Amino acid sequence: MTSADSLLDPGWTGSPAASATDDTAYLRALLDAEAGLTRAQAALGLVPAEAAAAVTEAADPERFDVRSLAERARGGGNPVIPLVADLTGAVGADYGPYVHRGATSQDILDTATMLVAARTLDPLLADLARTERALAGLAAGHRDTAMPGRTLTQHAVPTTFGLKAAGWRSLVLDARDRVTAVRGSLPAQLGGAAGTLAAFTAYGAADAAALPAAYARELGLQAPLLPWHTLRTPIADLAGCLAFTAGALGKVAADVLVLSRTEIGEVAEGSGGGSSAMPHKANPVRATLIAAAARRAPQLAATLYGSLAAEDERPAGAWHAEWEPLRELLRLAGGAARDAAELAEGLRVRPDVMREHLGLTHGLIVSERLSAELAPVLGRARAKALLTELAGRTYAEGRVLGELLAAEHELKDTPLDTDPAHYTGSAGALTDRALERH
Repeated sequence: MTSADSLLDPGWTGSPAASATDDTAYLRALLDAEAGLTRAQAALGLVPAEAAAAVTEAADPERFDVRSLAERARGGGNPVIPLVADLTGAVGADYGPYVHRGATSQDILDTATMLVAARTLDPLLADLARTERALAGLAAGHRDTAMPGRTLTQHAVPTTFGLKAAGWRSLVLDARDRVTAVRGSLPAQLGGAAGTLAAFTAYGAADAAALPAAYARELGLQAPLLPWHTLRTPIADLAGCLAFTAGALGKVAADVLVLSRTEIGEVAEGSGGGSSAMPHKANPVRATLIAAAARRAPQLAATLYGSLAAEDERPAGAWHAEWEPLRELLRLAGGAARDAAELAEGLRVRPDVMREHLGLTHGLIVSERLSAELAPVLGRARAKALLTELAGRTYAEGRVLGELLAAEHELKDTPLDTDPAHYTGSAGALTDRALERH
């Protein structure tokens, strides 16, 4: 088992997010941040080009011991301090002094975190795209597939599975848009000891304020307007888009979990999971894991939002509190996106069961429509009273509402359509409208 696996976290184990956020991935990002800093200074003539080449060559994760770095991180409270010592040694006496020159630990760790986030969000977005395409196919294919609409756990009026799938897709696109915006805004971090860039000026930079942009270019990140050591907008933005993504996918999962219950069975996962005790079961495992991620994500995001209130130019504890919750949130959202793509692509829809369930209330599912149609004929009060009376009789006598209405003398010349499939309102048009969004 690698650090990209977890015995107790099957939701993200083996996903692209797992390998993009493990300790080796963080080590690689930290080394990339250190090498990028030296290259940026070389690009501005602040250090020899040979130093940049030497640091870049030495910044090979295979040359460093993650476990040793983790153990020694306790001494200074973060892993950058022991890493700088090891990297300096790996570069050698000639160019070692140029490692980490002018930077502070938070510059490197924050920048590495942005690299890890970028490398996690890219496959997450790809999985959201897969999910969206599959849901678009379901929405179009079942545009007019009538099913019971449910409110407060009870049958309400008919809807269509196409509209439900279109709604799921809309949430996925909302998540995509939020993640895309955050992915495009991830900034490098560079400010030095207290966010003033003073050390770079001391080392000879005529315009130290130009260095963060050069640094960002080296790493494919955005140039920060200011050092953001205690201006944690980038972390809060990540928290928001990741928690939203988990919640949006959680809505899909919640619906699938309800609709795939044995006594409902209107949908089923393409390949359900087994049970250790009951051979007959095919559990909705993908939906279950997504639902678990959706329940955990808000609390992780809350920790990250709480770190916005960070004192001074570097806080004691607020910054440190971000590291693991953010990694876990990246993993949960990335794993949920992977599972959502598999769920949507394999989902089996059962229109015949949906149609059967439309009749479970003996026709009462269209009572709203009948109330509107009967009011001009009988008057509003009489229409309500009649439908209330007949509603009780449908269950007491085991008859359908349409049959009872047909037997009412005062309605003998009034044609009434009691087919639930004919009372889906603008569901088709709304589905079409939703599918126009790209």
